[in-house]
Amino acid sequence: MAFPFSIEVVVFFFVLSLLASVVNGGLGYGYSSMSTPLAILFLANRILNPAYVLLEAILNSAMLVLSGKRNVVATYRRTLPLIVALVPGVVVGSLVLSVAAPLWIRFSVYVTILPLILLQAAGLRRPIKGEARAGVPLGFGVGLLYSITTISGPPIALFWNNQGLEKGEFKAAIAQIRIAESYLTSILYFSLGLFTATNLSLFTIIAPPVVLGVPIGIFLVRLVPVETFRRICMSFDAWIVGFGLSATLQPLFGLAQDVGYGVWGAVIAVDLALLYRFFKKRAAAPSPEVGARAPDVRGKGMGPKVTS
Repeated sequence: MAFPFSIEVVVFFFVLSLLASVVNGGLGYGYSSMSTPLAILFLANRILNPAYVLLEAILNSAMLVLSGKRNVVATYRRTLPLIVALVPGVVVGSLVLSVAAPLWIRFSVYVTILPLILLQAAGLRRPIKGEARAGVPLGFGVGLLYSITTISGPPIALFWNNQGLEKGEFKAAIAQIRIAESYLTSILYFSLGLFTATNLSLFTIIAPPVVLGVPIGIFLVRLVPVETFRRICMSFDAWIVGFGLSATLQPLFGLAQDVGYGVWGAVIAVDLALLYRFFKKRAAAPSPEVGARAPDVRGKGMGPKVTS
């Protein structure tokens, strides 16, 4: 069987996977949310998703090991409600993917993750007291979103940022949830016959760059503040998603091309305003790093103080 992709597609997905894995290495998440919005402009989710979930099953396992045993032990009880609740979400989402029209899936990706990205960019931090109760609907929604789009980083990151986990615990919590969703989704995709020679060929393109990209991301966050690195990545992501949304409006709803460009321009304007506010506040009084310890919202007192 001939290789199904042109050299241009191979180069595009290789570079895209490299950049996305740099982000994932630095933040502990972000591979799919950085790459999928552009990737689905070239390939349908039914081709793209199986290759991505197979790669992320391996990638998230590696990120869990890198996060350290201490951080896993400190967070596994807190992640359990989300992991249990994501199971039915993954089942429903996998069934939807097997029958839904690709264009509508593409549109659902953009309109779901764009507000979540902008909320992160705005630095929203409102700790939830009933963490376990809130984790149940969140887990179902995350499972549904991931199995349809392979994206789950933005809502999970928004949730754990709000809860004030330390940097290592933050990465460990995300890795645990994403391991569960990626392995379960892979099993369901296989049972539904979604794995084909085409998406396995795509896997051979996107997997090698990860070996280089993850260590680069880990190195970069040692040179710049994690919050600054995250914020720059969020801006890049918002612009990508805004472009993808603008490109989808015309074929799906018959809107003029100028309307699509207007939507993209509005996303860029909002993000630039948030980016300006972020750096202005940081220059005046540097904000805590992502994952800095916040008050323990589970009713057990304050978390340990972070010393400089």
